[in-house]
Amino acid sequence: MDLQYALELTGTFVFAISGALAIREKEHDLFGAGFTGFITAIGGGTLRDILLNSYPLVWIGNVQVLYAILAGILVAFVFPNFLSRLRKTFFLFDTLGIGFFTVLGVEKALSLGVRPEIAAIMGMFSAVMGGVIRDTLTNEIPILFRKEIYASACLAGAILYVVLNHYGLGRDYNLLISMSVVISIRLISMRYKLSLPRLG
Repeated sequence: MDLQYALELTGTFVFAISGALAIREKEHDLFGAGFTGFITAIGGGTLRDILLNSYPLVWIGNVQVLYAILAGILVAFVFPNFLSRLRKTFFLFDTLGIGFFTVLGVEKALSLGVRPEIAAIMGMFSAVMGGVIRDTLTNEIPILFRKEIYASACLAGAILYVVLNHYGLGRDYNLLISMSVVISIRLISMRYKLSLPRLG
């Protein structure tokens, strides 16, 4: 199993947990939690693949992705109290998820031969759209529209990946560095309550 594939399965797993935990407070059953976890995990990647005309979609062409989603949902359902006791668990899983999916989205787009600028945007889409769908399903203001730094952290990491790739940095190193930048920006911005300037 190469690094990219391991990150893809890990990102899918943690996003499924993120989605399932998001619905828990709404007092939904296993199916409701599972559905939300599933949509959260595959939403961004599915949108990316449709826009890039890449078929079959990842979760249709690779059953291991479905297993990762099911594992995430199961973990969230079996250990909800334990996960809830962990400080800011939901935030942690969401942050890890966007870090993984940003770099995977860029990598996938570049492998299909699109321009680097488009690849960076596809990386951001891969990372944030699952969370947007999750928030919409749970009647929350989509995180994309809140003042906290979210999509911009993904875009920064995606651009960094494109730049480092252009200068020939090894693929695995690039994946790890760019992913770490997304996660670090998100964590630091939340720790110090940083946000981008408001319009007007």
